[in-house]
Amino acid sequence: MRYAGIGERPANLSLPEPLMNFEGQLMTRATPPKQNPGLFKRNPPIAGEAEAIAAAKNGDAEAFSKLYTLHKRRVYTLCLRMLGNVSEAEDMTQEAFLHLFRKLSSFRGESAFSTWLHRLTVNLVLMHLRKKGLTLVSLEETINPSDEDSPRRDFGSRDSVLAGSVDRVSLERAVALLPPGYRMVFVLHDVEGFEHNEIATMLDCSTGNSKSQLHKARLRLRELLRQPGLPPQPDQSAEAVQ
Repeated sequence: MRYAGIGERPANLSLPEPLMNFEGQLMTRATPPKQNPGLFKRNPPIAGEAEAIAAAKNGDAEAFSKLYTLHKRRVYTLCLRMLGNVSEAEDMTQEAFLHLFRKLSSFRGESAFSTWLHRLTVNLVLMHLRKKGLTLVSLEETINPSDEDSPRRDFGSRDSVLAGSVDRVSLERAVALLPPGYRMVFVLHDVEGFEHNEIATMLDCSTGNSKSQLHKARLRLRELLRQPGLPPQPDQSAEAVQ
């Protein structure tokens, strides 16, 4: 079998027609923007999930129980990361699935079910924190940032050091030790994959504030990860959620 050389187009290969504007000028194809995948976030298809969703929408209790079994661990872990409290995480996990039971009919399949469920959970946790009167983001740090850790032009980009050079267990422990405002933005951006404009809407703050919090969270994580003997993280076992 003969292979085409470099720069030689095989005879049977058709190329796409170039894009032209109304004046007959050549246009370049736009490169789609890169999506933020999140540090730990993965949404692979789950066997039997689609069937369970369809059945649960029709009132099948066993199908809803299957959805609970498939997703309870991830929902609990998300709640724990955001709240840093085992008891509250357990309560919010139960609340998330109660809310899911009432809202499941509104799921249209426009995104992965796990993505939709995570967004629902995030919104519930944020409402819970607001009801407690907690400040989700510190405005003080963006008003008077210090010179050495003031916002940089690229501080909202992916942190390759945190993403690749530390083990997951140590990073989870360090995240649990972050102040609530830092932890919230770090989890939403680097773990769950939300963009800064989305986080700004969720937390009712500016995009620059979100970027600043993320930058400071990463600096604090680096400090924590340099410390020997991090304390154990709160129990993330799904067995705690029944």
